[in-house]
This record gives sequence, structure tokens and C-alpha cells, in this order.
Amino acid sequence: MRQGKLGRTAAQRRALFRSSVTSLFTYDRIITTEAKAKELRPIAERLITWARKGELHHRRLAAQFVLEPKALKRLFDEIGPMVGDRPGGYTRIIKLGQRRGDAAAMAMIELVDAPAATATPAAADKKAPAKK
Repeated sequence: MRQGKLGRTAAQRRALFRSSVTSLFTYDRIITTEAKAKELRPIAERLITWARKGELHHRRLAAQFVLEPKALKRLFDEIGPMVGDRPGGYTRIIKLGQRRGDAAAMAMIELVDAPAATATPAAADKKAPAKK
């Protein structure tokens, strides 16, 4: 069996990118290897461009790739309008250094116009004093 890029077959690679792009649109940023982030960027940018256009045809094309209906809805209802008239460059890749176990180059890919830091519910509970 011949394997292509990233040491995976074409079907495995497509499944990897589908799940990664779904996570990116759900959480605004994901941490992965540098190679995977670089391969994921054009896919995510194309989907965001379709979301900017917002037509039914583009929604159906994106639905073939995005796994979760909630992520697809968020892509077209929040992320697409959020980028506005930006002419591309919707994502950024930030290098994070090497992974401890195998020294793989790690990177974070995130949406450029996403909120700076999304507070987790646990962090919000620690900041707010308890009311009695």
C-alpha cells in the first residue's frame, strides 16, 4: 500500500483534515504538528471564503467537508461575517517548539479575527466571587 503526504493514504489524510477543520471552526484554534497545520491552512481558508459568500451552494459544498452541523452553522453564521471584507489570510500559524515525546515541530493554527482569549467556565468561576 502506497502512502502519500503525512505518512497517510489519501482517505486517511482527508479524514484527518475533515476532523481538524471541524475542530478549528468549533474552538477557534487547535494545536497540531507544523506540517499538518501548513496543509490544513488552505483548506480552512477555502471554507471560510465560501462562508463569506454565504450562498446555499457554498453551504452545501462546505457541508460535504465539515463533520459537525454545529461547526458548519458557526462557520456560516459567525466566522464568515466576522472576517468581513478581509481579502484572505483568515488563519495564522504560530510555532510552539518541539513536542516532548518525539521532538516533532508543533504549531497552533487559529482564526485571525477570533476573540483573543476565550475564557473557560472553570476560569470564569475562579475570577467571580461566590454570591450567597
